[in-house]
Amino acid sequence: MVIRASIAVEQETHKTKVALVRIGTRGSPLALAQAYETRDKLMAAHSELAEEGAIQIVVIKTTGDKILTQPLADIGGKGLFTKEIDEALLNGDIDIAVHSMKDVPTYLPDKTILPCNLPREDVRDAFISLTAASLSELPAGSIVGTASLRRKSQLLHRYKSLNVLENFRGNVQTRLRKLNEGVVQATLLALAGLKRLNMTENVTSILSIDEMLPAVAQGAIGIACRSNDDKMANYLASLNHEVTRLAVACERAFLETLDGSCRTPIAGYASHDEDGNCIFKGLVASPDGTKVLETSRKGPYALEDMIKMGKDAGEELLSRAGPGFFDC
Repeated sequence: MVIRASIAVEQETHKTKVALVRIGTRGSPLALAQAYETRDKLMAAHSELAEEGAIQIVVIKTTGDKILTQPLADIGGKGLFTKEIDEALLNGDIDIAVHSMKDVPTYLPDKTILPCNLPREDVRDAFISLTAASLSELPAGSIVGTASLRRKSQLLHRYKSLNVLENFRGNVQTRLRKLNEGVVQATLLALAGLKRLNMTENVTSILSIDEMLPAVAQGAIGIACRSNDDKMANYLASLNHEVTRLAVACERAFLETLDGSCRTPIAGYASHDEDGNCIFKGLVASPDGTKVLETSRKGPYALEDMIKMGKDAGEELLSRAGPGFFDC
């Protein structure tokens, strides 16, 4: 019996270490950079997770990754980059899911929570061109590549002489390659992604918030877990950046109120002023940029107040837009 027991113990120690936390992510370079950032923060905050093999990164291919030939709006728009990851979470194949918050629908799947936002990166958009220093310097008829209806509508609203190549999809590296090949004369990308990929040397200029209002939750990373998994919820609580979480909640309340279709350009940004108040700016537009409706709110930087501001701003724009504005 004693011999048998010692063999069993020896076999146990040779087993591959089971990961304490399995992180689910998309496989793009940017998504992986965000997953590694999450891993590094978990390792720094929890000594047991700093051990080799304690955290495993699981790459999951989403619908949005598989279908690259069509505009996102034509495929369905919402949840395209999160659905398969959410399913893996609910099935127990992963323990936490790392998302770009701007990809996350305003509703979360049942039995999941999203209790954690990492500190937000720069929310602005970057202008990238090999031939012009800024949007205003692009010659009439120049083609700007963007898959974002939000960017397209704001761009055409200000620069009616430019053309937009709409189905300009793919990861950051793919889009920059298309620019270098001359498919387009310029493109717009989230500065946050370029910073996380250490690729800011490609930036020609940075667009101000007034020139290009960001997407709801742009630059924010969200981490979800199962609602009954207290251990993971505690891990994530230690990483949460509350200032970011409140701003994202305000912006998402605005988006949820508008319930924009996949073809509605919507932008929203919550920040705080020097007195610590929340300043919210929201925008809806027609896809061709001919109509742009904007609003703003100011109030206390507290969750309930900020959610109310977001909803209120959304309701105002809904009533100003009138029926038919948000139809696909």
